[in-house]
Amino acid sequence: MNILVVRTDKLGDFITALPTMYVLKKHNPQNRIVVFVAPLNKSLAESCDFIDEILIDDGKSSLFALARKLKSAKIDLSITLFSNTRVALAQFLAGIKGRYAPATKIAQIFYNHRVKQRRSEVKMAEFEYNLALAREVFTDIDLSFPKPLLQFDDSKAIYEKFCQENEITKELIAFHVGFGGSSDANWNLDEYEVLIRDILTQEKYDVVLTFGPDENALREEMQKRLGNKKVVFYLSNEGIVHFAKLIANFKLFVSTSTGTYHLASLVGTPTMTFFGDSNFASAKRWKSIGNEKLQKHYMLPMDAEKREAMFESVRKELLSL
Repeated sequence: MNILVVRTDKLGDFITALPTMYVLKKHNPQNRIVVFVAPLNKSLAESCDFIDEILIDDGKSSLFALARKLKSAKIDLSITLFSNTRVALAQFLAGIKGRYAPATKIAQIFYNHRVKQRRSEVKMAEFEYNLALAREVFTDIDLSFPKPLLQFDDSKAIYEKFCQENEITKELIAFHVGFGGSSDANWNLDEYEVLIRDILTQEKYDVVLTFGPDENALREEMQKRLGNKKVVFYLSNEGIVHFAKLIANFKLFVSTSTGTYHLASLVGTPTMTFFGDSNFASAKRWKSIGNEKLQKHYMLPMDAEKREAMFESVRKELLSL
């Protein structure tokens, strides 16, 4: 059976879909798992041995071109984890017989299997809602998956080379201070600077600050703040997969709830993550797919006094490592 799994949004959202793709393949290895993703996530999808074919939605193709692309893949059924009218109508026009999706938005009229989930109530995490859709298709499916879900044979070699090039001699703690607009909560740069200086003062770990390829201005700002300290300022220009292989070896990955947090957890790295203090942005909804014992979550309050108290808790947590 050719099964299409649709998740065409951002990196973190795509990672929450990977367990669903894995269990569908595990349920029947004869299933051909075809994924429909944004261009950003193509290379990561290519790294997953439980994905057989990748279709890309660049958001620019006409509706009919999109429908032709889906039709050519000879899909038997589709599971759309997050929908919009464009991808819903394209599947309808492609003649996919079984089309499963959450019963939300106007797009639901183009699906013939609409599942009421009410994700806004946050009764489960996003990845668990995704898995629940797979069970709507196969009621006897085993929803368990390995943690970490993704491992690389050359990860250690890449890390060792990185350490050699940057004169790193201790375990690495990473801080990712940016967030690309996908998170409701984060510390400001002054607060991050305090946390980083705390770690450096201990002289127990080395520190790397990681930045996306479009965050050079942010990197330069942090270099001005910390340039006299032994810190590596790493601009990730070698792609998501290379970055995943590198961070798989870090002692800890500190960030707000954004795609890089999900990437770190995907490859088994311990995380310290900051979330908005609301159901929609909470750790309850956006906890990652990795081992929960390796995830430390903080819900940042809006109240200034409570926020200050939480900041001190984070400082103590880091200093106790």
